[in-house]
Amino acid sequence: MDNLDRYDRIILQTLQENGRASNVELSDKASLSAPQCFRRVRRLEAEGIIRGYAARVDPATIGLGVMAFVNISIDREQSKQVRTLEKAIRQFPEILECYTISGDFDYLLKVVSTDLKSLSSFLTDRLMQVHGVSGVRSMVCLEEIKPSSPLPLEHAK
Repeated sequence: MDNLDRYDRIILQTLQENGRASNVELSDKASLSAPQCFRRVRRLEAEGIIRGYAARVDPATIGLGVMAFVNISIDREQSKQVRTLEKAIRQFPEILECYTISGDFDYLLKVVSTDLKSLSSFLTDRLMQVHGVSGVRSMVCLEEIKPSSPLPLEHAK
């Protein structure tokens, strides 16, 4: 990836704020011609800088009122099967995000559920049954203070 120039940053910032911005809007913001802007967006997509476009849906409005962060420990004897465990984790739609982490646990998950009972059921009856999971610790989110935000492009290369 080449360094991002001023125009790329303007395009990326605009798309992070409004993923539905038209090419005309982008070209106006970046002070570029529409064809130049279009080529830049396609290049940013091709290079994987822009991963995709999606609508951000408020989970509570569709009945997913509980969010939790879940730490998972893996069974050290099963560590050779870690990719199988990760494949299983990818299959759960309740798991929105998954990260490998350092420290006392191996993975950090962001999980949504309809209520505490269904979260408990998911953790006990499904997640803890995945081969290789040796421990689970959950923390229920009480309030979302700062939802997913645009990346700070002023710090990008």
